[in-house]
Parts: sequence; structure tokens; C-alpha cells
Amino acid sequence: MKKVLIISYYWPPAGGITVLRTLKFVKYLRNFGWEPIVYAPLNADYPYLDQNNFKDIPEGTQVIRRKIIEPFAAFKLLSGRKKDDPSNPVYAKKKSSVIDDLAIWIRGNFFIPDARSLWIKPSVKFLKKYLQENPVDAILTDGPPHTNTVIGLRLSQALGIPWLADFQDPWTQVDYYKLMKITKWADRIHRKLEQETFKTAKKITIASPTWAKDLESIGAKDVDVIYYGYDEDDFKNLTPEPNSDEINIIHAGILGTDRNPEGFFEALKIFFQKYPDYKEKIKLKFAGIVDYSVKESIKKYGLEENLVELGNIPRIEALKLMVNSTIQLLPVNKAENAKGRLPGKLYEYLRAMKPVLALGPTDSDVATILNDTGSGQTFEYEDVTAILKYLEDIIITKKITSPDYEKIKMFDVRNQTGKITSFLDNITTPKS
Repeated sequence: MKKVLIISYYWPPAGGITVLRTLKFVKYLRNFGWEPIVYAPLNADYPYLDQNNFKDIPEGTQVIRRKIIEPFAAFKLLSGRKKDDPSNPVYAKKKSSVIDDLAIWIRGNFFIPDARSLWIKPSVKFLKKYLQENPVDAILTDGPPHTNTVIGLRLSQALGIPWLADFQDPWTQVDYYKLMKITKWADRIHRKLEQETFKTAKKITIASPTWAKDLESIGAKDVDVIYYGYDEDDFKNLTPEPNSDEINIIHAGILGTDRNPEGFFEALKIFFQKYPDYKEKIKLKFAGIVDYSVKESIKKYGLEENLVELGNIPRIEALKLMVNSTIQLLPVNKAENAKGRLPGKLYEYLRAMKPVLALGPTDSDVATILNDTGSGQTFEYEDVTAILKYLEDIIITKKITSPDYEKIKMFDVRNQTGKITSFLDNITTPKS
């Protein structure tokens, strides 16, 4: 069995959706003839934890953990943020402070490529020695954070080990890059590292078709898509538990100011004006961080009594929320690259087999997948009339189409892992 060193910042006990990409690859790699060796931080400052994720680590998997220095733990303390707030200082607060602005500038210009960059040099030094004594056939990195990417870059350059650079999000093309107050000299360093990655990696993959084209437009070659996917195992024992007294419109994950679904709230207000009997029946069940701006919009449209704020909950509870929903709300970031944004929860929404109401570009990758699988519809954020009609179709007239499970199955993480191992096989097979 071939061996692959996987470098990932996010690893159990990390919670949230981001950890799942690497974790689920590791879970199924052996099915395709690859033995994973995981390198992850020992003392990472994860915003929230989920001990349930440990069950997905295959027995006997070698996990190497090394200490990391994370300066934004100090930033949270100084800025008065909570433990479970994202460490990215671009995260919206009610009022930006001098500390916020300074932290954003420092983050963008002195911690390159990201706030975990102090992990790069000690990791490269340690892993060089480790790999010389314990050879592997390939390296796989998962970024962002692109600290992982740079570690893989330096190891591949130094040791000549074939490297697959996987991107959950782009690097210099990511939506928040322009918000980081990056100076020209820092921008040159970011872009130089990005171009080195394109030239050194034997294969590059990314999480959406549009973003694959975007990477190719700045020099990456032959970029392929590895979707986030869902794990069928997670749904084995989940069956809907109907409650005739409630109609649940749910959202799982961070609901930030850049995803404030104000048009949806306005449509729901109009819906209640037309159908007042549903005012007490419909619940907005939001799991995860809800930004202050979203709460203000809820108040603006008189929906406070409908909101059930669940906070951060274990992932298994989030999945139960999905399968017991009436409508699953999916606002996509309001950003220049929103067309290619495929939130990780999309695939679990698909597998939950309940209607998805997405907000964002109607020509986006999300819209394409929802249309192809018959799982829901996508609306522009301000299209109140169309959103209202969709609510009426689902709740009043029950015009609910059955999703195409055969098409949804292509997003099973087993299939995505098989795809990534085909790339690993290719880059490690001697060319004749």
C-alpha cells in the first residue's frame, strides 16, 4: 500500500465543516490502496470542538502532532472576542475598533500566507528529517490555511516528493483577500508563493468548477475539482421525525454579515401577512454563529419570535436538524467570487433530501448543482417576489419535487476520495 503524508491544520478535536475535507479523505483512503499519515498541530486554537469527529479516524492511523504558535489567540483576548469567534479579524463586529484594524493589517502583511505561518519553519525542519527516515510516496496538503500549502511546497522542493495541493478556497482570489489591507510588497510575496505552488505541485485540485477556471486564469495548469461531499455513514441512522406542529426553516453554520438574507426575511414577513395562521408555526432554527447584523434584520422584519438560536451544536445534531427541516436555507457569500462558492454544508443539505432555498448568483455552481439534482432553487438576494413564491410553493401548495438520489450520490465522499487517489496514483506512477 502506498503512503501519503497529509498536512492539515484542521484535525479532530476541531469542530465545524472545515475539518471534514481532510478527515473524510483519511477515512476512506485505504479503500483505494493508500495509507494516510497525518501531520497536524498539537495545540491549535480551534474556535469550537467536536469530539465525535474522532470516530472517523481509521484504527491504526499514524497522526503526528507538533506544537503551533497562534498569535491571534492574543488578538481575541485584546479585542474582547469570544473563544468561539472566528480568529480571522475580518469577521464583522458591531463596530470596528482600532485593535481590529491593526490586527487586520498585521495579519495581512506580517503573517504570510496566514496567521498560522509561524508553524511553517519548525514543521519543514521536522518533516524533512522524518521523511528521510520514513519515506512516503506522495504529499497532500489542504489549504487554507495556506500555511499547509507552503509546508508542502518546501518539502516537495527539498525532497522531490510528488505533491498534490488541494484548495478548499482560493489563495489570492479568495473573497476576503482584498479586505486584509495587504501592502504591495506583501502582495508580491503572497503571489510569488502562489505561483511557486502552481509550478511545484504535480497536481492541483479545488472545491468548485468556477474556482478551477479562476486558478487556471492566473497560471495553474490542468486544475481538477474535488467536491466537499457528504459521508453516507453520517446518515445511516438518521430518519425524519415529523412534527405537525412546526415548520422548520433551518440554517447550519456561520451566518455572517456577508450572508445576511434580508430579502428572505422580507419575503417571510409578507408571507405572514398573507397567511397569518402560520406565524406561530414557522420556526427559524439557526445553528452556529449568527452575526449581529442578521439579528438586526430579523428584528427589522418582526421575526424575533420565530427565531430559535441554537448556537454551536454537535454535528450530529446539525444533521438531525437538516433531515427534520421543511426548508434548508443556504445563503452564499456576497462576494466577487460567489459564483464558485460551494459551502460544505450544501452536500449534507443535498443528502438530507429536503428542499434547499439558496441565495446568491443564479448562474453559480450552487445553482447548477441544485438544478441538476432537483434539490432546490437559487434566488438573487433581493428577489423578494420569487422567494415568496418559493415559500408558498413549499409550505402552502406543497409543490415539492423529489431530489434525484442517483445524481446526489456522485457527491458521496467515497467517490470524491476515489477521485483524489486517482490523481495520487497518476503523480506517483513513473512515466514511460
